[in-house]
Amino acid sequence: MSEENGMPQAPGLAAAFAQSQDSEEGAPRRRGRGVGPDPMEMLRNWTPKTRLGRMVQSGQIITIDDAISTGMPIREVEIVDALIPGLEDDIINVNMIQRMTDSGRRVRFNVMACVGNRDGYVGLAICKGKEVASTIRKAIENAKLNIIQIQRGNGSWESGQGSGTSVPFKVTGRAGSTRITLLPAPTGKGLVIGDTGRKVLDLAGVTDVWSRSKGQTRTTINFAQATYNALKQLNAHRVSNDQAGRLNIVKGRVNE
Repeated sequence: MSEENGMPQAPGLAAAFAQSQDSEEGAPRRRGRGVGPDPMEMLRNWTPKTRLGRMVQSGQIITIDDAISTGMPIREVEIVDALIPGLEDDIINVNMIQRMTDSGRRVRFNVMACVGNRDGYVGLAICKGKEVASTIRKAIENAKLNIIQIQRGNGSWESGQGSGTSVPFKVTGRAGSTRITLLPAPTGKGLVIGDTGRKVLDLAGVTDVWSRSKGQTRTTINFAQATYNALKQLNAHRVSNDQAGRLNIVKGRVNE
């Protein structure tokens, strides 16, 4: 959290305007990955179109937890960039779809992207388009709009005290014929799951988990979606304060 003229400001907005000031003073600008426009430049030129966006820009909301607690949908990518700067993204799958029509061969691309801060927040989305670069950019933006807060905890009897690094209890997610069950694992066990699910859990900040899978698990898109749906199920369970204390459950960020 930063302050400008005595008013609190979202961390992403503060970083964007600080970067602009450094560039004006001659400091070298940091180069991004080159996929799409610079998020910092977008924040500096941002004109909010929704009520939630105006509240973020004015400093009434400075954390993603406050934005989620309002119950208002997140419909602007700049809201997520302002509240969770430095989100990491990973392209899980890129498929080329060819279709023969009367006018010739029609080529489209199917892209699945995942974003997260490796500390309690993760988003997933899939998009279709005619060009790879624009479709990847669109998938990353939609993944940011689908970002969710997850619960972590030490649900395994072998785990000790401290911040949760696994899931607090067994949860199951489903996508198509694929079912993924996440089970609590002791600290240091690692992610015992397929490569696709490991990418989603890693960006979410879960470092230890057991898993079981059923169905057609070689379908990359369904495997990732089922893992994401399992993480969403963590928020659907009601947990008492006593249970949260025993399982060391934390919501969202741990490393402030």
